[in-house]
Amino acid sequence: MKNKIPNIPYVNLANQWETEKEELLPVITDVMSKGHYVGGEQVTEFETAAANRFGVSDCVALNCGTDALVCALIGLGIGRGDEVITPPNSFIASTAAIVHIGAVPVFADVLEDQSIDPDLVEAAITEKTKAIMPVHLTGRMAKMEPLKEIAKKYNLAIVEDAAQSIGASYNSELSGTIGDVGCFSAHPLKNLNACGDAGFILTDNTKIAERVRSLRNHGLVSRDIVEEFGYVSRMDTLQAAILSYRIRNLDKVIEKRRQNAAIYQQLLNRDNIYFPAQDPEYFDTFHTFVIQVNRRDELSSYLKSCGVQTAIHYPIPIHLQPASKALGKGPGDFPITEKQCKRILTLPVNQSLSAEQVMHVANSVNAFFEK
Repeated sequence: MKNKIPNIPYVNLANQWETEKEELLPVITDVMSKGHYVGGEQVTEFETAAANRFGVSDCVALNCGTDALVCALIGLGIGRGDEVITPPNSFIASTAAIVHIGAVPVFADVLEDQSIDPDLVEAAITEKTKAIMPVHLTGRMAKMEPLKEIAKKYNLAIVEDAAQSIGASYNSELSGTIGDVGCFSAHPLKNLNACGDAGFILTDNTKIAERVRSLRNHGLVSRDIVEEFGYVSRMDTLQAAILSYRIRNLDKVIEKRRQNAAIYQQLLNRDNIYFPAQDPEYFDTFHTFVIQVNRRDELSSYLKSCGVQTAIHYPIPIHLQPASKALGKGPGDFPITEKQCKRILTLPVNQSLSAEQVMHVANSVNAFFEK
């Protein structure tokens, strides 16, 4: 009799609901029964909880992580013709936010661990540069110490794209609290996740926070007065209530993902597989567990036959996307990013996985290269 092929999902949001619903259903019922679905005390409660959790003066709740980036850039006074340096290996939202406000994305290639290369950031600075937007990809922070030094040297702002890195740290400084503004997504796939789109910013700059609060609500400063035309980017009351509940369990989610990642780190054969070493100055939170391998597509197909779902984050770099044609970049301009995009594969690391399931994934990866 053949062994049954396991089903190891990349994500398992249904399981998350099953583990939470006894406590979360009353939270949802409370919001729905009051009939107040936009704004209100639940949004304020989440903003207070997040600001306290990460040790900043202000959190502003928004509709999504992309809006967080857009509003942060506007709040810093960045606009048409200004240049913002960012990596080309991120999700498209980081570059899109820059383009949406009329600014110009300037790409700097990345290091082996997929984080933006500080030396190449400095080389890309011109008289039009106004900000650096590092992306803390996979739950691992960029090298913020040299980036802070560069920003100080050239009088630049730092907007942290911390969509994937909530709870991560670099030299004991938390993701999203090092730059001028930290921008977060609470999309359902994130470690701190809503049941729909949501996002927020963190900052110690009260003026930026006040402006973003106005921008998220049409630019209104009162019920009848608009100082500037803004957006509709309010976090739904229901999502705020869910996030207030889930932020209390964030450390447990991160710890389980780190335990799963530790199994990969112990079992995966580094002769065939690259993933960043766990340096003591980093505390990674593993929004994703990304490996770099040759024969990536063959490995992905093999893992599928072993019952393992995988993903690729991201197969086409931003500068090679059709939407980026006007930026004037092409193949060969960012060789490290382009090489990595052909080799990266994301293994399941979600907190619903058992140790046995993670071991099965690791052993299957090793078996592929041993064949």
